[in-house]
Amino acid sequence: MRLDPDVENPREEGRTTVRFQLLGPLSITDGRDVVVLPPSKPTALLAALLIRPGSVVSTDHLRGVVWGEDQPATAKAALQSCVLRLRRIFAKYGIEDQAVTAVAGGYRVRADAGTLDLLHFRQLVDRAAGSGEESELYTLRAALALWQGPLLANVPSDLLHRDEVPRLAEERLRVLERVGDIELEHGRCREILVDLWEVTRVYPAHERFSEQLMLALYRTGRQTEALAEYRRVKGRLREELGVDPRADLQRLELAILRGDDLGTLDTGRAPVSLAPPALPEPRDASPEGGTTGGKRRPTAAPPAPGAPLPAVPCFTGREAEVEALVTLLTRRQQCGTSVVVLSGAPGIGKTALALHAAHLAGGHYPEGCLLLPLTRSDGTALPAEEAAEELRRALPARPGEGSGRLLVLDDVVHPDQVRPLLTANTGGAAIVTSRMGLAALVATHGGAVFRLGALEPEESHALLTAVLGGERVGAEPSAARRLASLCGHFPLALRIAAARLLTRPRLRIADCADWLRHDLPARLTLADDPRMSVPLLLDGALHRLPPPLADAHLRLGATAHLPLTPGRAADVLGMPEETAEAVMEQLLDAGLLEEGPPGAFRMHELLRAHARRAAPRTAHQPTVLRPPRREESRQPADRPPAALR
Repeated sequence: MRLDPDVENPREEGRTTVRFQLLGPLSITDGRDVVVLPPSKPTALLAALLIRPGSVVSTDHLRGVVWGEDQPATAKAALQSCVLRLRRIFAKYGIEDQAVTAVAGGYRVRADAGTLDLLHFRQLVDRAAGSGEESELYTLRAALALWQGPLLANVPSDLLHRDEVPRLAEERLRVLERVGDIELEHGRCREILVDLWEVTRVYPAHERFSEQLMLALYRTGRQTEALAEYRRVKGRLREELGVDPRADLQRLELAILRGDDLGTLDTGRAPVSLAPPALPEPRDASPEGGTTGGKRRPTAAPPAPGAPLPAVPCFTGREAEVEALVTLLTRRQQCGTSVVVLSGAPGIGKTALALHAAHLAGGHYPEGCLLLPLTRSDGTALPAEEAAEELRRALPARPGEGSGRLLVLDDVVHPDQVRPLLTANTGGAAIVTSRMGLAALVATHGGAVFRLGALEPEESHALLTAVLGGERVGAEPSAARRLASLCGHFPLALRIAAARLLTRPRLRIADCADWLRHDLPARLTLADDPRMSVPLLLDGALHRLPPPLADAHLRLGATAHLPLTPGRAADVLGMPEETAEAVMEQLLDAGLLEEGPPGAFRMHELLRAHARRAAPRTAHQPTVLRPPRREESRQPADRPPAALR
């Protein structure tokens, strides 16, 4: 952490206010860098004062915090020594204005929501109460994002861990419980499943979480798993405490056994339909209005006709691709193609381009447009039969008619997911987005292929201008160009950085770029929505690969930034040149490599930076690799909202 000890007050140099972080390991941050305090008596003393911000904490209590029951005879003088050491720490980081103050009977530290994360958390929770449910959910998730790990993990105080940590943890549990209730009330059972799995294992004694998990499982058609969760809770309670689950859980189990209606059945990521609008003029048309962010509320019945496709806010760039796509989709008979494949790296903007083109060309399809996600919210591929059923349920075929429908088949993992849908869509067309090249699909069904790369610098600049406004970008043009370069000209990364700037209107673009530069791509994430995260998206892309192939990607990413020839790759991976070439072909097909000069490949710098960070976490040995089977299970891959992918 580079808090300047020579600056008495960081606020005076235009710096971010220095804050204490209590919700995790006790630390100090200036918004860019973090210092985790070492386990020590001054650290324990500071924690005791911050837990009761602004209040006088008695010397007796502080001595108990620091030494417990075995206090030395000189505890009074030793406590004063600890206070002095703590003040020196504050001086080192230029935060004397938040100094420890001696008062009659004890000490105190003044803090507010801007200088202590615990007070910020409570402020957000209070603000959420009474607002609309969607606003409440957003605010509560922002509050939960302030928690950084195990409470006071670096604080050596038995008294605090016994008396204070459980009380603070309970505040978080109440918020988690409310978030689960809101998600369930809105029918978003699949979205909350991963959170509920985790929290029920971390807090097994909190039966309300188990109740929420059972309800979410039941509403997603997983009755057996819901009953298994009840048996797990019941077995643990009887074994450890000799009691049965509480009455609410018992009633829920009985209702599940009877097959009662317990609310809207969540069938997954339901399709979104678009009734045919008036034919737009391609050069004047642009997606305007609000966006659903790609997140639909799952329902048992088909969506009502006329529900709009997700809009793509401030879509810019890709002019050649947009023009070619609209031409193919509006003149498919003359062009002789009804399938368009958009492939490329994660976060490169495939879905956004597909939706934008669908808005422009939708008037040529009398039965409208349909967005059908082919990857579930937990990251697994939607089987072909389930995808076909989704299609039949959303827009039933009419006997004797061609469908005249434009399908947007999003995030395809394997050609077999798509083929039955194309067969059923006689008379229509389809835009297929995938990280894979889908050469086998093109071989059997023909069509046009667009492989998307990063935006051009001027396109990135236009995107930042569209989101942030011309005045703000025009005030710092060189900083905006540097920010776009740091984001690798990836649309998702650019939008994440722009969102950070939008929510912090006093933050200069140059300061944001400096902050990002010190930890790329880890800082390309938004705390209030875990899906909006470049590292999480790239982690999910690696989880889709067989472990040896993912390991090969990480090894290649750690090499010097040179074109990767089969010979260089063979040296890095420790395998024959022919095998190394096949490995790179598979990584190219997965969207993790780009074609370079003839006979060579290259890795985008943003992917390379992620590979360098992720490499120490892997230990796979190189082996002969095979393409991933479509039935292989994958880890959850929280994807960003559809309109931003």
